[in-house]
This record gives sequence, C-alpha cells and structure tokens, in this order.
Amino acid sequence: MDEMKEKAWRNDAVAKVTGRARFTDDIKLLGLLHAVPVYCDFVHARLVAVDTAAAAKSRGVVRVITARDVPGSNRCGQILKDIHVLADDKIRYHGDVVAVIVAETRSQAIAAAKRVHVRAEPLPEILDPEAALVPGAALVHEEHGTNLIHRHVIRRGDTARGFAESAHIVEQEFRTPFVEHAYLEPEAALCHMRADGVIEVRGSMQHPYSTRRFVAEFLGLPLARVEIVGTPMGGGFGGKDDTAAIVCARTALAALLTGRPVKMTYEREWSMRESYKRHPYHLRYRMGVGTDGLIRAIQCRIVADGGAYCSTSPWVTWRSTVQCCGPYVAPHVDGEVLSVYTNHVFTGAMRGFGSPQVNFAIEQLVEIAAEKAGLSGVEFRRRNMVRQGSTTVTGQVLEGHAVSMSEVFERVLAESGYETKLRRSSRGRGEDDYYGIGLAMSYRGVSLGAEGTDVCAAVVSVQFDGSVLLEAGIHENGQGAESAMILLLAEELGVDRSRIIYRRPSTSAVPDSGTTVASRATIMGGGAVSRAAAAIRLQVAGAVAADLGCRPEEVRFAGGRLTAPGGRDIDFAEAAQRLYRDQKYPYALGVFPAPRVDWDESCGQGRAYFTWVYGCQAVELSVNQRTGRIRLLNAWAAHDVGRAVNRAMLLGQFYGGMAMGAGYGLFEEVAMSGGRLRSLNYDTYRIPRSTDMPEMTAIVLENRDPLSPSGAKSIGEPANELMAPAIANAYFHATGRRRCQLPLGGEK
Repeated sequence: MDEMKEKAWRNDAVAKVTGRARFTDDIKLLGLLHAVPVYCDFVHARLVAVDTAAAAKSRGVVRVITARDVPGSNRCGQILKDIHVLADDKIRYHGDVVAVIVAETRSQAIAAAKRVHVRAEPLPEILDPEAALVPGAALVHEEHGTNLIHRHVIRRGDTARGFAESAHIVEQEFRTPFVEHAYLEPEAALCHMRADGVIEVRGSMQHPYSTRRFVAEFLGLPLARVEIVGTPMGGGFGGKDDTAAIVCARTALAALLTGRPVKMTYEREWSMRESYKRHPYHLRYRMGVGTDGLIRAIQCRIVADGGAYCSTSPWVTWRSTVQCCGPYVAPHVDGEVLSVYTNHVFTGAMRGFGSPQVNFAIEQLVEIAAEKAGLSGVEFRRRNMVRQGSTTVTGQVLEGHAVSMSEVFERVLAESGYETKLRRSSRGRGEDDYYGIGLAMSYRGVSLGAEGTDVCAAVVSVQFDGSVLLEAGIHENGQGAESAMILLLAEELGVDRSRIIYRRPSTSAVPDSGTTVASRATIMGGGAVSRAAAAIRLQVAGAVAADLGCRPEEVRFAGGRLTAPGGRDIDFAEAAQRLYRDQKYPYALGVFPAPRVDWDESCGQGRAYFTWVYGCQAVELSVNQRTGRIRLLNAWAAHDVGRAVNRAMLLGQFYGGMAMGAGYGLFEEVAMSGGRLRSLNYDTYRIPRSTDMPEMTAIVLENRDPLSPSGAKSIGEPANELMAPAIANAYFHATGRRRCQLPLGGEK
C-alpha cells in the first residue's frame, strides 16, 4: 500500500462516509418505546409535589417515571454521589429532571411532558461562587454542610522569602466563562432487557464502564447484569460523561419497568440545558521576579464554579493545581484551587480538563512579568522554562523521558519567524488594522496521574486462519482510537492491518479499563495492546522456533511471516495453525498499569504524573480599530507526541485542537441569566466557522517515551489548551491593551 494511503486510514471511515455506521438514534427494535425528560422552571426550590396524573392519561403514554419508581439508588457520581438522577427533594439547577415520560411515539411523549405539573417552594438562588463560600450562605446540598466541593493546595518553599528577594512583583486577575462542548450528536440511549436477564445499553457516551456503574446502582442490579455495547458516537470532547451516563440510566429504568425496548434521544435544547459545561474560573495571581529575570515566587487563588453537582470538579481542579504555574521553575509557591457549589448548570470534564483556564492566566502573567523586568517574553521563557532534570512546583524531578520544552518552543519561534514579526507588532500604533503575534506554551501531565487508578486492558485472539480479533478497554469517541490500536497491533505482529478486526466493544468482554479521558487512549490502550501482542509473539514464536532453528526471542515478525536470523521463515497463519494443532490458543490479555506516582494532598507535593508532554503554539492576527474584530492570520503548533501512530489522525487532532482553542479565545461563552441558560442552540452559541480559522502549521516532534510500551504519548488535549492565551498575547502586541477575561472577540 502506498505511503499516502498509509497516512490517511481509519477502520470506520467507509462506514461513516457512506452512512452505514449506525449511531444510537439510527437503531430500531421491535416494540420500541420513546422516552423524554421533564423539566420545570425553578433554579433552586424545595419540591412539594410532581403531579403526573394528566400526563399519564395522555394519548400513547405507557408510563410516567419519577424518583419514587427508582429500585436502586437515586444518587450517583464518580467522586461524590450527589447527583439526583431524578429530582426528589429539591431542584438544584434549571436542568434537573423531575420525571420521564415513556410513550409509543416520541411526539406523544413530548406532548405529555407538558402536562406534568410541579409545585415547589423557591429557595435563595446561589449564583456567585465567592458569595457561596460566605458563612451563612444558603446551601445547595444541606447534607454536605458547605458549598465548598473541594480545596486543593500547593505549598513549596517560602513565598514570603521569595517575594522579599524579588525586584519586580506583578499582580493580575483573570476570568474564564462557562463553555459548551458543542458535540454534533446530542445525548441518546437505547436499552432493552435481554432474555438472559441482562439489561443491554447502547448510547452516545464516552465512558462505558462508569456508565455501567451508574446504571447498575440506579437499577439496583449487579454489574454483571448490565452490559454496555459500543455504539458509534458523534462527538464528545469530554462532554459525554456524567450526563450521558444519567440519560442511559433513566432509559434503562424505563426499559426495566415497561419490559420493552426504550429509546431516549435529546433535543439540542435539552442537551444544552442539562449537560455539564467547562468550569468558569476566577484566577488571582501574584508573581515575583529577581533582578536576573528568574521567577522567585508565585501566589495564586483560583475559584471554580462547580454548579449544582460535584461531577469531576475535584479532578479537574487538581490538574489546575499541578499546572497552575505553567512550565516554569518556581522555588516558592503558595496556591489554592477551590471548586464551589452554585445553582448554575453543573461543570465537569471538557477537553483540556482544567488546563485551558490556568494557561490563559499564567501565559499572560509571564509576559506581564517579563515586561516589568525589562525582558522579552521569549527571553523570560528561556530563562525560566523547565528543562531536563528540572524540579516542578510539585517537587517532581522531570526525568525518565525527553523534556522537550525548549525544543518545541524554539521550533515555533523558527517556523513562525516570531521575533521578527514581534518587532513589527503595532502596539496600538498606526492607522490601519493593528497587527500582532503572540505565543503560549505548556507542559501537561499524561493520563490520569495521581488523580486515580490508571490501568488498561486489551484482548488479542489469533484465529485458525491467521486473522486477528482485537478488543481494547478504551472507547472510540470519534478520535480514531480503534484505528490507532489496529495499526499498533499490525506493527507488533508484523501482519497487514487488513487481517485485524476490531470487535464491537462491550463492558462484558474486556476488564474495566477506566474512562477514555485525559488523552490516555493511545498511551494506555496502546500499552495494553503492545503487552498483549508481546504475549502472542512469544506463543507463536515458541511453536515454530525449533523448526526455524532459533530461539523464540530471535524470531522476527514482519511482512506476514516469521523469520529466523538465518533466513528460514514461515507464514504467520501457518504458525498460528501449529498452535491450534498443539491444542494451544494464540490468545492473550494484555494489561498496562501506569507507572506508579505519588501525591501528598496536604501540601500539593509529589510525582503527579509518570510522564509529560510539551507544546507551544503561536498565532498572528489583526484587530480592526473601528469594530474591534479580531481576525486570525496564521497559526503554528509544535507538540512532542512521543510517537506518531496514525499521522493523518494526529494532524486532525492538531488542527481540531487549535480550532477549539480559538473558539475558547474568541467567541465561546454560555450566556446565563438568573441561573437559566440563554444559549440553548447553536444559533445563540458562537463556535468557530471555517472562515474564522487561519492557515495552520503543525510541527510534530517525536521523542519516543520509554515509559510507554508503544512509545506514543498524547495530543488530544495538549493541542486545545494554548490557542486562547496565544491569541490574548497577540492581541496585546497588536493593541497595547491587555485583555484578561474570555472570550476576547470584539471589544468589551
């Protein structure tokens, strides 16, 4: 196969472009019922009654479900079980669901939903995280005893001493907004009870294993009686976690109670109203710099609006804590990151997971500090960035992998002609459109790190004819994860990828491998596939090594053949058949447990991640003096990915991440009024259009990671977390005005 075809391949491409791929809403089952959620117009209220009598008598209605019908636990959550799957005691935000209507048709269910009447006693609305922390404030969750969800700290050195040693001290506040994931396919689920007593769940979700837990607990069933079957998904970007699992749980309950298959597909307005968003942050920073231009001390206080439920807020804000000072050496650090309950829509995972917010702040702060110290932003970064053997602000020594911060930084400077263009920047001078260029850089911990157990499994089964079945515990979210696993396995076994079939994944077939988040699919799933492939190679080589006249470990797998050092060889399929005839199966379960990390929560110190990725992005832009309109002209991104497994998909992650980052920087903000979303569809929520995006240059660096069995690391989130601060810095160089609140598009 020629090189171009090798570069641009996906196992699901033909099915998707021809329309043969069946997404959840495409699937039909005999006797299918339709379910819809029921909302009410309260933001914070004590429930008095949910009157469903009129709805139950509506045409076509089979069942109306409320919290009273839940056979298991009505509380769920990955960290704190504070999410009320169906509202029972209170309304905590405008997206709480009070009932589910199940009817013969979708239109009948929607019509009946309007006939549910809710009586409730309004309570004080808590919409400001800072006010929510004031003693005596009304509580979103009385049983929690406080509106503080979680507090992380980072304590290193002596900041009083560090500021005393500083010749220059800068202080700045920054704010970021609620942001919608804007996936194309809204939440959807289809569930039915099988003859074997197992509830089968299909849905548009990122995390089959956590969805299985949510469903099992809600229905009061053991995990073995719930099976999540993999279904193509139309986008997630971190947004198909808690909400998607809850939609599956409600649909599963409807199927259990009616004894018939049930489908629930969300309208866009329901999706945006109910689904969690990216956390808005209020960030306060103080930085001290010595006469030598080195950072002496950093203080920060960051408050995240967690909304009505905990969701993943402690994990999101933990990453913010670890990366709050950016990729810089700082001997004295005092920081705290708080997540707070409010009556806003709840917030959780989104591509970047706590790093886009802190990068927006710290990458502007270093330029503010550089200017005060009489240095360029380039020189300031060179003096302060982490390098091989540097100690991070959490006390971790960066070793055991290539610390390529300087490498990606210098590549972007060279490719963009940054320093020459920086000298041409307008700084608010001139009669035409202002021009400016800016950059931002980051390091990012790979996979889950110390926030949770990190392990992944894969199953490889070689068939009698030499074809291969592959399953892995990571989920295909549309990013090309399955394709990457196939390509890795094909290389490891030395066979053509056409021999390999990626089986429809199921939570009943592969051990729980955690969530497909934190850009961990390639490094963790690929690691498990590599481990399974190594076991298969040992089995197959062991069956034929004697005939080839060599030891098993000397057999080379390539070109569909097994070859000994002396040149004798055998076809891969024939070697597999030898195993079967010897009454042995060429089958392996590969398990990749992430290397151990450690963390002291009391002071925010420890080896937070087992490896890191490094990236830098730059953008040049113009600003219309009359309208304030920002137009992006060119953008560059350099990221060290460890190893490029599927280059075409890798570049797609570069470009998609940059586009999403540009949206965060320029346009995206969920409009709120009194706790109610005003942005309920894409006609009122602005995401980047193709015409908003400039020419983008991707610079791929490959320093294979020795801690990754495949050598690969990650790119999905690193590509997304830098464009907003790069735009902010470019805007400053163009106009001479610093903007510290997102989004930046148009004058505020």
